[in-house]
Amino acid sequence: MRNLWIFLSRYNAFFFFIIFFTVGIILTIRNNMYQRSVTFGSTNELVGTAYKRLNVIKRYLNLVQVNDSLAAENAALKTQLLAINGIDSTQVTKVKDTTNHQQYTLIAAKVFKNSVTLTNNMMTINKGGKDGIVKDMAVISPIKGVVGFVESVSENFATVRPLLNQKTFISVVLKKDNAFGSLVWGDDNFDYRKAYVKEIPNHYKVKIGDTIITSGSGGFPRGIEVGRVSNTSVSTGDSFMTLEVTLFNNFSTLHFVYVVKDKFAEEVKSLQPEVKNEQ
Repeated sequence: MRNLWIFLSRYNAFFFFIIFFTVGIILTIRNNMYQRSVTFGSTNELVGTAYKRLNVIKRYLNLVQVNDSLAAENAALKTQLLAINGIDSTQVTKVKDTTNHQQYTLIAAKVFKNSVTLTNNMMTINKGGKDGIVKDMAVISPIKGVVGFVESVSENFATVRPLLNQKTFISVVLKKDNAFGSLVWGDDNFDYRKAYVKEIPNHYKVKIGDTIITSGSGGFPRGIEVGRVSNTSVSTGDSFMTLEVTLFNNFSTLHFVYVVKDKFAEEVKSLQPEVKNEQ
């Protein structure tokens, strides 16, 4: 206590100055309109700036939740688009309940583990059996392109065998003339931006820039754009040729994917028990 009194008595002039200065400021603001308006304006600006920065921080912290919400919304919209594209325009069709008539439903999932530099790459997503994911479901990119197939499933997670895996084969066609082929990756070229379409009959005229789309088998909806032909002279045999394709989707930057739930998958699978899936 004694030391406190000594400290206050030694610096009493400074403390009196602070007290009188504060009182003077308060009296000046209260009794002068101009000083009061300037002070309140400056205070409001400081408070506004602080709230603005605080809101920026809050929005940043909420980005994960916003991204999840947008991915789910996009999945719902793409599901509706697939249902619309699947309607036969040559027939007058009246659909009352689109949720029961559509063949495909998309389930949005987040990628939290991915590789693109291995011979047989794998991917892990944050959706599993409790979300309706089952083995062999097709997986597509949010914007353009195919991703692969569901390989294994747990309650909350699933692994995906992507196109960037030498065990993956996807049935595709040339968009302009419906020539069937198999989309594969590897064959001494492990660029994650390139793939190959094999078994295209030689009598088809293929040009650089032609678009490759999914054929509608293997769980993929028909018409999903996969990539463009970048080389037509990779390999040519007596009956078939191999095309190099530049993929639309970038596997190294995939953060979200859509798992495709095919309403008729089990029915189609039961009709071909001896035929290995085009995967």
